[in-house]
Amino acid sequence: MTSATDWRAWHRGYADPGSSLSRRLAAVRGELTRVLAARRGRPTRMVSICAGDGRDTLPVLADGYTDVGAVLIELHQGLSDAARSEVVRLGLPDVEVRTADAGRLDSYAGVPPADVFLACGVFGNITDEDLDATVAALPQLLAAEATVLWTRGSRAGEHDPTRYAGDAADLVREVFARHGFVEDAFIRPGDAPFRVGAHRFRGTPRRPQPGTVLFRFTR
Repeated sequence: MTSATDWRAWHRGYADPGSSLSRRLAAVRGELTRVLAARRGRPTRMVSICAGDGRDTLPVLADGYTDVGAVLIELHQGLSDAARSEVVRLGLPDVEVRTADAGRLDSYAGVPPADVFLACGVFGNITDEDLDATVAALPQLLAAEATVLWTRGSRAGEHDPTRYAGDAADLVREVFARHGFVEDAFIRPGDAPFRVGAHRFRGTPRRPQPGTVLFRFTR
């Protein structure tokens, strides 16, 4: 999978603490902290896809959850290298960073089923069909009662691949519900376009099917 987007440049939006991107980051970290706190005392495996430089997850793990085993998957070499450096700096020996295409199930080979799964910055870059295919395939990557954290922008801009007429995050919620997930949380700020959701997996985990394509980025 290749992308025309300069993802390093995109990440510079975090430099403004008042930006929608920075506020989304705080919301994701808050939800991840809530989910991990609820699991405290139980073995926990986490997977974060299209994980960038790990800023959604690594500071949270370092702040009291160093016992969580995690795999971060990021295709961009520079961003995955930055995540590896941060793993070392924060002292997180149970975190693996893979430079791989998270849209292909083969990239998850050997990864245990996740109790916590993050798909942040993903659903606004794939088609509605790939959104459905990804959520439908998640039981191949999840443990029973796993929580999926996700983000989506509300507005379909010029390059947004969705055909949904309303708030695009509502389509994501509909897809999760259609595939048997139960909503635990949904954050919809009145003054910003980002959305953050948490859905609980209530189905039966399935064996991964090699060769499965989950999604391709459109931009």
